[in-house]
Amino acid sequence: MEKINVTDMHTGGEAVRIVTGGLPRIDGATILDKRAYARTHLDGLRKLLMWEPRGHYDMYGVLPVAPSLPDADLAVLFIHNEGYSTMCGHATLALARWAVDEGIVAAREPVTQVRIECPCGLVVAEVEVKDGKAGAASFESVPSFLLHRDQTLQLDGRTIRFDVSYGGAFYAIADCTQWGLEFGHSRTRDFIDAATALTEAVKASLPITHPDHADLGFLYGSILTDGGDGTNAPTRNVCVFADAEVDRSPTGSGVTARLAAMFAKGEVGLGETRQFESIAGSRFTGEVVRETQVGAHRGIVAKVAGRSFYSGRAEFWREEDDELGKGFLLR
Repeated sequence: MEKINVTDMHTGGEAVRIVTGGLPRIDGATILDKRAYARTHLDGLRKLLMWEPRGHYDMYGVLPVAPSLPDADLAVLFIHNEGYSTMCGHATLALARWAVDEGIVAAREPVTQVRIECPCGLVVAEVEVKDGKAGAASFESVPSFLLHRDQTLQLDGRTIRFDVSYGGAFYAIADCTQWGLEFGHSRTRDFIDAATALTEAVKASLPITHPDHADLGFLYGSILTDGGDGTNAPTRNVCVFADAEVDRSPTGSGVTARLAAMFAKGEVGLGETRQFESIAGSRFTGEVVRETQVGAHRGIVAKVAGRSFYSGRAEFWREEDDELGKGFLLR
C-alpha cells in the first residue's frame, strides 16, 4: 500500500502541504527538468494529495527534490489543483521555517538564511530565530519585472485596464472596482469570476514570454486589487490562479509582481515598504530592495515577509480498490 507522509502548514491562511516521506524519485538535471518529469510521470501523486478526499479545490503543496544548484539548501516543486507552478511565496515562507525546525539548515540566532531552489530560480529566505525556535520569515525574490503596461480589453461590455507583471510567475493585475467589486462587500465568487475571465482573455490576446526560459512564459493567474498602493494603509488584493484557485494569503509572488509593476510606474521607490492584505485579512509586507535587469526589461528584486504556522502531520494511503481515493474534485 502506497504511503505518503506530510507536514501541513499555512501562511496567511493559505495551505502548504509538504511531503516528508514516501515521495518517489524525481529525475532531471535541472529543477525545470524535474518539474517536467513530475508533470509527466507523477501527476497521480499530485491529485492524491491535492484533490478530495485528502485535499480540496484550493489545496496547495510542496514536493522536495534533490537540488541541482550547488549553493541551495533544498529544492522544491510546487503543486496545486491544476498542475505545477514556478514560484510560490507563501510556501517559501513556510518552507524556510520548516527547514530550520527540521534541522535541514542549522539554526543561527537572530536570523538564519535558507537558500531554496524553486523552478523560477534560487530564492534566499531569512528566518527569525529566538531561543532556538524559528518564527517569522522573509525572502528576496527572483528578478521581477513589468511585461505589459496599461493594457485594455473588453470584458462583458466593460473596458478593463490591467498590467501583466512577473514575480516568479506572471499575473494580470487590475483594479477590482472596474467590475463594481469592493473588498468586504462583494462575494468571493464574483471576484473569482472576474479574475478568471481576465486570465482567459489575457491568455488569448497577449504573448507571455520570459527571456530566461520558455517554461516560465505562461500566465499563472490574475490579481484583483483595491487600487491602493499600501502606503498609509494596507492595499487589499485577491489572487485567483491555476484553475480558479483562490489564495487566502496576500500571495508572495503576487506581492512581488505588484511591486515590480508599481516600481516601473514610479509608484514605489527603492527601500520603500508597502503593506498587502489578503481577502482573508492576512498581511504581508513588501519592499523593493534593488534594481536589476531581466533581458531587455528593467526589473527589481523584492523582499516579502510574512508568518507561517503548523497545522499538523499526517500519513496518507490508498487502498487498491479505492477508485475515488485517487482524487476527485466537485468544484
